Amino acid sequence: QVQLVETGGGLVQAGGSLRLSCAASGRTFSRYSVGWFRQVPGKEREFVAGISWIGGVKSYADSVKGRFTISRDNAKNTVYLQMNSLKAEDTAVYYCAASSKNGPGPGLAYDYWGQGTQVTVSS
Repeated sequence: QVQLVETGGGLVQAGGSLRLSCAASGRTFSRYSVGWFRQVPGKEREFVAGISWIGGVKSYADSVKGRFTISRDNAKNTVYLQMNSLKAEDTAVYYCAASSKNGPGPGLAYDYWGQGTQVTVSS
């Protein structure tokens, strides 16, 4: 079992930055691929970024490439999402998820999910 807790959300002006953290407890987190997703009310959840557990291969949605960076610190059991140049359309609840499969992409079967953290970007 893996428990995930997201922190770091908040209100920021357009053009600003936030760093989200996904802290894990439970089984060996270093053996899990991790993805960040976001969801706006009334819309489907969408993949934002992912990082594999073998090799740390990263993947990003086109809408965030060049602005967001995913990274992991296995010693701290934490995955980060650095979000720069934020836009109003980045406003959403952000979730992290862990998969026992290896890979960075949205197609993995994610076994565990956090409760989400709200990011609001004012224009």
